[in-house]
Amino acid sequence: MYYTAEVSNMCPVAKGAYHGPAPIPEEGQWIQAKEIKDISGFTHGIGWCAPQQGACKLTLNVKEGIIEEALVETIGCSGMTHSAAMASEILIGKTLLEALNTDLVCDAINTAMRELFLQIVYGRTQSAFSEGGLLVGASLEDLGKGLRSQVGTMFATREKGPRYLEMTEGYCSQVALNKDNEIIGYEFISFGKMMDFIKAGMDANEAIEKAKGHYGQWDNAAKYIDPRKD
Repeated sequence: MYYTAEVSNMCPVAKGAYHGPAPIPEEGQWIQAKEIKDISGFTHGIGWCAPQQGACKLTLNVKEGIIEEALVETIGCSGMTHSAAMASEILIGKTLLEALNTDLVCDAINTAMRELFLQIVYGRTQSAFSEGGLLVGASLEDLGKGLRSQVGTMFATREKGPRYLEMTEGYCSQVALNKDNEIIGYEFISFGKMMDFIKAGMDANEAIEKAKGHYGQWDNAAKYIDPRKD
C-alpha cells in the first residue's frame, strides 16, 4: 500500500466501534453479507437493449455466491434469441461478481444482470423469506407444461381493431366475436401439449385437435375469425 506524504506523516488514531453491514434477508435468514459467498437467493428481473427494441427476463438462482441456475427469456430481434443461448452457457457456475463483469452478448441481458445483481445483494429476492431458498430448477415452474415462455402477442389498428395472436395458453387460432363484432373469446393451441402428443407417436393433425382449448364465451359467438387472415 502506498500513501501520500501527508498521510505518512499523520499520527495513528484508533478506530472506535465497529459498524458492520446491515443484515439482509436471504432464504429465511438475516445475513451480514461481507463477501460474494455470503449471498444467496432466487430472483428475476428485466433488462433492455440500448435502442430499446427488445427486452430480456432473466431468472437466477444463486447459492453461496455461485449462479446454480439461469433462465434467459428474450423478445425482440432474432439476434437476441441466439444471445440468450450463449448467455445460458456463460452464466452458470460464475460468481455474481464475475457475471456482472462478463459480456453476456446482448445489451438487454447485460442490463438484466445488472438489475438482478442489485436485487440480490440488497436482499430483494423472491426467496428472501423462504427457509432454505428455492430448489435448483424452480425457474421452470414459470414456464409451465411444455416448458415454453409465457408470451402475450396482440396486434391492433384503429381501422380494423384488435387481433389476439398469442396468449398464456398458447397460439390463438380463432377469435370469437358477438353480433356487435366484439371479442368474447378465443381458441388456442397449446404447443407444449401438442409436441408432447406428437413425440408420443400421435398423428400431427390429431395432436393439434387434442391440444386445442377455448376461453371466454366461445359457444355463444355470432362468428369466428382467423386473427391472422380475417
